[in-house]
Amino acid sequence: MRLRTLLLEPENMLSSENDVTQSSSIEACSLPLITDLTRDQLAEWCIGHDSSSYRADQIRRWIFTKRVNDFDAMHDISKKFRDLLKENFRLFSTTIVKHQTSKDRTEKLLLELHDGHHVECVLMREPKRNTVCISTQVGCAMGCVFCASGLLGLTRNLTMGEILEQILRLDRVIGEDERISNIVIMGIGEPLANLPALIPALDTLNHKGGMGIGARKITVSTVGLPAKIRELADVNKSYILAVSLHAPNDTLRDQIVPINNKVGIQKIMDATDYYYVTTGRRVTFEYILLAGVNDSPAHAHELAGLLKHRNAHVNLIPANGVEETGYQSPTTPDVDRFFLTLAKGGVNVTVRKRKGDDIDAACGQLRLNREKEKDLIQVQ
Repeated sequence: MRLRTLLLEPENMLSSENDVTQSSSIEACSLPLITDLTRDQLAEWCIGHDSSSYRADQIRRWIFTKRVNDFDAMHDISKKFRDLLKENFRLFSTTIVKHQTSKDRTEKLLLELHDGHHVECVLMREPKRNTVCISTQVGCAMGCVFCASGLLGLTRNLTMGEILEQILRLDRVIGEDERISNIVIMGIGEPLANLPALIPALDTLNHKGGMGIGARKITVSTVGLPAKIRELADVNKSYILAVSLHAPNDTLRDQIVPINNKVGIQKIMDATDYYYVTTGRRVTFEYILLAGVNDSPAHAHELAGLLKHRNAHVNLIPANGVEETGYQSPTTPDVDRFFLTLAKGGVNVTVRKRKGDDIDAACGQLRLNREKEKDLIQVQ
């Protein structure tokens, strides 16, 4: 019996330690995310805990420019105050569950949120800039027929901190001598449907006490929500607005972008005109080319007629093929013909270079694959 007791005691002790660890982990997960606080809110919290508002600037500098991964690394802050931060906040709430690197050095992260849902973010490298693409929602309610992001519907909005954390994760992936220079809000979700979280996140990205990225290097994409476009315009920052148009007329756009049934292209044009007048920033119109759907010469001529008298720019995007949607990318000659028709029609136009084709490049594709894997596990 004594031998039996000796054998069991270490097991009992280990079980007890695991219970404590699990309890601590649960407590940590329930703490607020510190990046969900604006600079002013964090300063107010610091003042309320017998410190100065300057302490907030120190904390944000460690998070957004010095790339720390925990509060203990904030060396110019006293241990007592660091312990206070650990007792009250989380620095990160996500886990990297997949990290893919393309042959063109594009990197894509699949992040698991605290509630088990997933979002994606991407780092795209160019010779003179590093651009990150981030998500604003878990899923999407817009229903664009070619897009993997909305195939599972909308689950919820991301918080301000969850939006920012994608950039922080990517900022810790790149080399020590590299910096993020440009940000595009074009990942999973409709950004303008989550303006209460997006606007303060953009402020943090733009602020010198945050990431310090100029407003002219931040692009916000939208499927075209006129009232929200006007709301963003009234913030009166020089963010680039990119409208996902994808069709030159309502009949075709209703099929490709179902939300258009409730909006219509003319209201979108009126709102983008307002954005241009208010901010002075030329609007970009994204146009995904779907083989045999919206890539004909007639479509190009009609699009040129819609935009040629506006200070606008068209970004042509050959579609990434997604098996579940059934849509295909057009041929190179078709893309070239569409491009030349717009250019001859007096429209500023470029063709977006495809990045990361070998790493589930389409928005939402990596998350979709993850959900399919989970379903397969449940079936088994």
